[in-house]
Amino acid sequence: MSPRIDAFAVAPELIQAMIDMEVRLREAGLESSLRHLVKTRASQINGCAYCIHMHTREARSEGESEERLYLLNAWRESPLYSERERAALAWTEALTRIEKTGAPDADYEALLERFSKEEAVALTLVITTINAWNRIAIGFRSVHPAGTGAA
Repeated sequence: MSPRIDAFAVAPELIQAMIDMEVRLREAGLESSLRHLVKTRASQINGCAYCIHMHTREARSEGESEERLYLLNAWRESPLYSERERAALAWTEALTRIEKTGAPDADYEALLERFSKEEAVALTLVITTINAWNRIAIGFRSVHPAGTGAA
């Protein structure tokens, strides 16, 4: 796979807006571990190797267990995720696959049982932003760093 465009080099002022959003979302009060799970799950759905690589490494560096990362694509069948994380992951899947799901009421209601309305907005923006990053990385064929596989 050959990279296409380095969006950071070609349009830094436009990419900066995305980076600024990331900074604001880190300050929005959602748990870092939750943000990493959401970003990784959306990236799995979208097939974005670059983002999966980035967010699993970041999650591990902040203390996330490898077991939870390994089981993330089967989170519904695993007891390793809290009810709050389950609501966030369901919302992530609903919004990432919006053309199929239409953001079901059941997922929205589960979200509001575990998150304040402000947190729901922040989470929705995290999901929106990672989906945008996925499209940038996939569209421009960003290649993740290759190494020995060590963290």
